[in-house]
Amino acid sequence: MFRIVAKKELAPRIKLFDVEAPEIARKARPGQFIILRVDEEGERIPLTIADFDQKKGTITIIFQEVGKTTELLGELQAGDSILDFVGPLGCPSEIERFGTVVCVGGGVGVAPVFPIARALGEAGNRVVSIIGARSRDMLIWEDEMRNVSSELLVATDDGSYGIKGFVTDILTGVLSREKVDRVVAIGPAVMMREVCRVTPESIPTVVSLNPIMVDGTGMCGACRVEVGGKTRFACVEGPEFDGHQVNWELVLKRSKMFVEEERIAMERGGCRCQENARR
Repeated sequence: MFRIVAKKELAPRIKLFDVEAPEIARKARPGQFIILRVDEEGERIPLTIADFDQKKGTITIIFQEVGKTTELLGELQAGDSILDFVGPLGCPSEIERFGTVVCVGGGVGVAPVFPIARALGEAGNRVVSIIGARSRDMLIWEDEMRNVSSELLVATDDGSYGIKGFVTDILTGVLSREKVDRVVAIGPAVMMREVCRVTPESIPTVVSLNPIMVDGTGMCGACRVEVGGKTRFACVEGPEFDGHQVNWELVLKRSKMFVEEERIAMERGGCRCQENARR
């Protein structure tokens, strides 16, 4: 059992948990994820690690209540325990001195981009961070991102805060004003696809894919994605890939496979089904 030592609501239906998991915290690196199970009847869902504290032995996860499992998870309180909490899984982000790196986070994707931006800054890069949300009340971790960035730019869809528009609008402006050596984008699949359309192929553009996962070891094949015309398994070969090589049509199609089952689970209340909730 893994005890929740702190809980915070960052925005409507967006929760932060600090979970006591010293062995995972000791080995965790930016870009990796965990797979958890709320209880014995629960499904396994992946959540990217938002932060880790090796001294305290805690892992920070941030999630949005979008389906039955994340709703049940969100009902837990500090002091409660999560049955299974496995990790760190996946390959860590590539961190080195690239030059100028633009880190783009959309929605709950701001959380997993945070440790990457921090590590890139510590490696000596100029980090320009762009974060966005539908509205001001849905924006998370602005101060945290500002603290690890050379420059922070904010967009909201409705214009209630920052620049009205999308993160890609800001990214286009950044690309036109200065030389960018690398782009890292994490968020909804549609957002990451659009980021890759904005960036020329001469600029490496890294995305973190969030396909449906089950075992997290590459054995079940549920997390398969197509990158560069080849099948790759996001849980063991990712979750980060070259965004210009991703088959986005397939990613979007597979992300909708269990929408109907999730709707039924929410209506029935007690039924669990596969939920893609890492974002």
